[in-house]
Amino acid sequence: MTAWSTLTGQGEAIDVLRAAAADASATMTHAWLITGPPGSGRSNIAYAFAAALLAGDPDSDPHTLAQVDSRTHPDLSVLRTENVSFKIEEVRQFATSSYYSPSVGRYRVMIIEDADRMTERTSNVLLKALEEPPERTVWILCAPSDADMLPTIRSRVRTLRLKLPSTGDVAALLEEQLGVDAATAERAARLAQSHIGMAKRLATDDSALARREQTLRTALGIRTVSDAVMAAARMIDVAGDDAKALTELRDQAERETVLRSLGVEPGSTVPPALRSQLKALEEDQKRRATRSLRDGIDRVLVDLMSLYRDITMAQLGREEAIINREFADDVRRAAASTDAARTLHTMDAIQTARTRIAGNVAPALALEAMLVTAIR
Repeated sequence: MTAWSTLTGQGEAIDVLRAAAADASATMTHAWLITGPPGSGRSNIAYAFAAALLAGDPDSDPHTLAQVDSRTHPDLSVLRTENVSFKIEEVRQFATSSYYSPSVGRYRVMIIEDADRMTERTSNVLLKALEEPPERTVWILCAPSDADMLPTIRSRVRTLRLKLPSTGDVAALLEEQLGVDAATAERAARLAQSHIGMAKRLATDDSALARREQTLRTALGIRTVSDAVMAAARMIDVAGDDAKALTELRDQAERETVLRSLGVEPGSTVPPALRSQLKALEEDQKRRATRSLRDGIDRVLVDLMSLYRDITMAQLGREEAIINREFADDVRRAAASTDAARTLHTMDAIQTARTRIAGNVAPALALEAMLVTAIR
């Protein structure tokens, strides 16, 4: 296995990063911004690049590659958040650590996943570190788009844009990495619309696939305003169930680990002096749950977008382009009951709902307003 072997559909970007890592004097720069649509593999390619920077030849240095994969390399620092946004103090501490000299590698590599989750005030803390970087420190930021970053930060980084891999590329990756059959891999890649992480989940988690199907059936059944309001509530429940499935086991494991580290036996009463530490963990878990719920609602909206895209394709006589083939008959009936202009209006409403929810509008209100446009 090499640093680049787990990536798919990003040949041009890999060539650029390989060249930069191999010939620092020609193409290397101290700060990179890797952008691309969700599921395109932004963080994966960032870590592959980090391995190439930390080892002279990562293809022949499996030890460095293993350390990067496990995030234990002494010259690799990673900042990510499971909350809605980064805390300014954690970004400040992270930026300070960028001034340490590398201990064993050629560089100190600083990776920020989801850099778009920094507020303007927090971004300004990062900006100071980017303006005067140490000679052997390399920053790698990941975000969906360069438009998500402050102009002052964009002017100090080299942007590398990834493309969404093809369904075939993602299906082949699932077969190779997960060992699933070709039909399962194709269906997961197609329904995930080439989002690699979601494709892996749909290929291995039947409950996630069932929740997705429930969302589409609920949308197809909307006939009245009352249906739209009830559908919004059901979709929020679906998103909540999805979020719980991702966080519940992890939360419990974290709690047990903290209790063991504090010397408290499972089921025992936590001494008052130690409750503040447990409370801090619970606060972090609540923030993570909030983000997970928002991400779940956004996945619901992405799935709905694929449904109404399919309806539009059917209305335009392009049924071979349908994504949700398992719902082909329902899509045809929905296409016959309205026209393309109204379907496109619903698609616009879905994007508006995504924007509103990202701006802290109550998800129920945003979904209700969007689903009213889907009445047939």
